[in-house]
Amino acid sequence: MSIKLTSIPIDCTLMTIGLRARLPLAIAGLLLSAQTQAFLPTPLSVLESDALSPDVSSTAPTSIAPNYSNSDALSELENINSAEPNIKNSTLSESSLETEQLLSTWRQQVKADKLAQHTTWRRLLYFYDDKNSVFSKKKTESLVNDPSFFLSKNGQRDSGAELDAMLVALAQELVSSSATDNDQAKTDTNNNSVLCRFPARVAWLTEALAIDAASLSADCPELDEWMSTLAPEQLSIMFAQEYLDNPLSAFAHTLLRIDSKASIADPNQIDKAYALNYTVDGDPSDSFPVYATKSMIGSYNSAIEIDPYPEMLAKYLQDDERDTWTYQLSLTPAEVQQIMRHVWETKALKMPYYFTTDNCASEILRLIDVVRPQQNLLSQLSYAVVPSDVIQLLKDKQLLANTNYTPADNTLRQAQLNEKKQQRAQLGYHNSAKQTVNEIKSAQLNPVSSMSADGQTLLKHQIDVSDNNPIDRHPLQLGTIGIGQRGDNDYVDIGFRAGFHDTLDDASGYPQFFNLEGLAATLRLYDTDDNKANQPDSVVLQNVTLIRGRSFNPVNATKKGNTWGASIEATRVNDGSQEAGTDHLVGSVGYEKGWSWAFGTPAAGTGEMPPQLCYTLLAGTGQVGRGINKGFRLGAGINAGCRYQINNQLRAQAELQLPYWYHGSSDETNVRGHYWQPVSSLELQYDIDKKQALRINANYEWQDRIDANDDIQLSYRRYF
Repeated sequence: MSIKLTSIPIDCTLMTIGLRARLPLAIAGLLLSAQTQAFLPTPLSVLESDALSPDVSSTAPTSIAPNYSNSDALSELENINSAEPNIKNSTLSESSLETEQLLSTWRQQVKADKLAQHTTWRRLLYFYDDKNSVFSKKKTESLVNDPSFFLSKNGQRDSGAELDAMLVALAQELVSSSATDNDQAKTDTNNNSVLCRFPARVAWLTEALAIDAASLSADCPELDEWMSTLAPEQLSIMFAQEYLDNPLSAFAHTLLRIDSKASIADPNQIDKAYALNYTVDGDPSDSFPVYATKSMIGSYNSAIEIDPYPEMLAKYLQDDERDTWTYQLSLTPAEVQQIMRHVWETKALKMPYYFTTDNCASEILRLIDVVRPQQNLLSQLSYAVVPSDVIQLLKDKQLLANTNYTPADNTLRQAQLNEKKQQRAQLGYHNSAKQTVNEIKSAQLNPVSSMSADGQTLLKHQIDVSDNNPIDRHPLQLGTIGIGQRGDNDYVDIGFRAGFHDTLDDASGYPQFFNLEGLAATLRLYDTDDNKANQPDSVVLQNVTLIRGRSFNPVNATKKGNTWGASIEATRVNDGSQEAGTDHLVGSVGYEKGWSWAFGTPAAGTGEMPPQLCYTLLAGTGQVGRGINKGFRLGAGINAGCRYQINNQLRAQAELQLPYWYHGSSDETNVRGHYWQPVSSLELQYDIDKKQALRINANYEWQDRIDANDDIQLSYRRYF
């Protein structure tokens, strides 16, 4: 991970803690008589080893971070002894005895309360006993590989060893601070104090072991300045809606807004807030396919970016023109402070980034799990973590408080355009109307925004909330069962879609005309008659979709961008090149680009586009498969259609595809190397509720060489 914030000095100095009792010099000589009795004597821990829990006693650190090594402490002790043998030896011996007694008390309490296996402690170390990810390591091992994150050499595999090393390090710092009078020496010793390096761990141990916080206080200039700059008092989760024109943002994005007392008092003063963004630290020189693949398989590291909130918000509202929703998290100020301490501990870690499992949304759940261990949020989204699912989960767990909607720049311009068109309809057309509409649509001529000109303040606009709050959307997963007829054959379809949404699904909670589907499959069971020719197999794989989507940016709306589509799938086709051929499975890759238009009456007072949509797309498709003539075909043509919103529960879509297919020349009789194969379709969906719908699909292929031209189906759709 990396963090972007003003550079700060790194020295941390532990406050001097005096332990001024005296013991006879004879005891000091006895304690320091052997190399094994270094800075922290071990006999007491050996004698009381049966009081330790197995995971602590068996893994007590034999080697810890250099700043806390016993050999270094012994060398420093010998130097001090040679300078002032009659004073320092006595003081250090007494300190060592008292510290060992304190350490013994801590260890006994660790065993009694089973703190080494406590969920919070293990989460602070990235152990996830309840995280079932296909990419994660086994439960007995921390996800962190960086040795600097652990004090014990066994810390990555043993939370008990790391806990014991923390206790030893804390005790050593108490002794070293009291045994060293020279300020420079103390500064050198405490540059990497555990209180400064791991404040979240220390804060949790202080509470769990009832340690006097004053005795563990430290002067940590770097940490203190970092916390002072951020001044965290409240955390909110900001959701930026899906953005298909950047494929890596197609599934939306979440980040944390860090509010200070000033920005809590006036939420519009965003210059007093910061954004914590968990993202991929990718190589911008990589091509998009390489970049996307590496992001999926963990070849890039993750990065934590902390920037002024206005900078991040402007990126979404103005650059991408994406509406945002902000939800205050129901966390106490103490929980917010602990989360930020943990961010300090982990901000420099280099860990793999997985686009689907360890991403911007999963990190927010992980941070909340550190302070709310009983929630187990991350484990409830085991295999794929999607930003909108995280919002839904936090709502279900009553972790969301106030909600704020911030419209993007194009949404505000669309609201003005809607109002202007309504006025035109009422007053009639006039010569200046077209010019006025073009001026409203132009970002250059009409720079309206939710942010002030200096980008430091949120402005209030009289605009109603759009129907794209992710809390209101249907669940992402979909199961279907349908009955239908293809030609003379009856069938039953059973299908599954991992996500997301097509243009006929209930549109509430999504960007308008959003269309993105991924990881879908359909199995078809035919009622076949063996006495008929060209009968299909009784069970066939009808379709497997890796990704399919369309981005609609109507030319007569204020939304910028092109209208385009893409698909990667395996589907059943009949290529039409041969007489009476049967359908077969092919691999298919397609791309479309064209124009779309929105029409109708938009919701009053909002920045929504009109609800109806028509489009014309130039399409190119390549297909390969053993059943196709010559094993491949290339198609080019036009896809045109319209989507109509009948009411809030009923939508219809009609489309005509006009592809011209080419196989290459052939000497075979009655085999065509190129031909038109038009396909018309009509679909209708009725929503029963947010989780149930009925859909009718009807397709007709205008081709006389295939065994079945028509296909009609009624299906039940269950979202979950």
